[in-house]
Amino acid sequence: MNTTPDHDTWSTAQSETTVTVDGHDLSVAYYDGGAPDDDAETLVFLHGIPTWSFLWRRIAPAFEGDYRVVVPDLLGYGNSDRRDRFDRSIRAQEALLGELLDDLDEGRVTLVAHDIGGGVALRFAANAPERVDRLVASNAVCFDSWPVEFVSDFGLPRTVEMDDEEFEGKLEFAFADGAYGDADPTFVEGMKEPWLRADGKRALARAAVATNTNHTTEIEYDAIDADVLCLWAVDDVMQPIEHGERLAEELDGDVVELTDAYHWVVEDRPEAYRDELETFLTETDTTAGSE
Repeated sequence: MNTTPDHDTWSTAQSETTVTVDGHDLSVAYYDGGAPDDDAETLVFLHGIPTWSFLWRRIAPAFEGDYRVVVPDLLGYGNSDRRDRFDRSIRAQEALLGELLDDLDEGRVTLVAHDIGGGVALRFAANAPERVDRLVASNAVCFDSWPVEFVSDFGLPRTVEMDDEEFEGKLEFAFADGAYGDADPTFVEGMKEPWLRADGKRALARAAVATNTNHTTEIEYDAIDADVLCLWAVDDVMQPIEHGERLAEELDGDVVELTDAYHWVVEDRPEAYRDELETFLTETDTTAGSE
């Protein structure tokens, strides 16, 4: 994609496959673009809650010239399977990631992850260290840093019965008021759209109730062998910079602080984010992703 897409354009560009997680055959939507060269490294971008792969619209396509970029919708999010029949926890999303990479015939990859996507990436890097070259964590859940009350409240049964106007108002607050400065209407509308579908309230409630702190406290962080960058918005109150600093210290990684950004750091500071990511990828250049 040469221009910043809206959510319809992004959805149209997605591919679809089926993975098996916990015995369930589930459809997964994902964006797949970039270098067709078999020797090109692969970057996998993971979103969090309550977003979907559209979160990476300003970031992932910018790297298509040199890398293959894969940007999935996690199970229960965006255009992936949203039926009321499976676990949405980051443990299950970790299994999804492994299945998707197998389906795409990808051995080793670089993971770039935000929010609970960061928890997924950390679990995967700890449990399959031979498959992760580099890990970029941005305002990611880790240790016991989560869940946050705003997300937990969506996991209550009353969410399913919430008035449409109230429900959309809460989403508007999350994405518009949650931006640093004036939010891009394309971002806000794109983030809200999957949750405003007929099954959206139930889907968000199921995703929110699946946030389980135990799934990051149980990680064996010292098993992670990847080069690590914590690319973190310093003004985020949901996943404060202190968590990024602790994570970098535990994983012998680096911290890069991005100012003038809240939790949606990739939307608030896309140019700076791209620049810092490119610098990290260049400095840790590897050909291992061609396996």
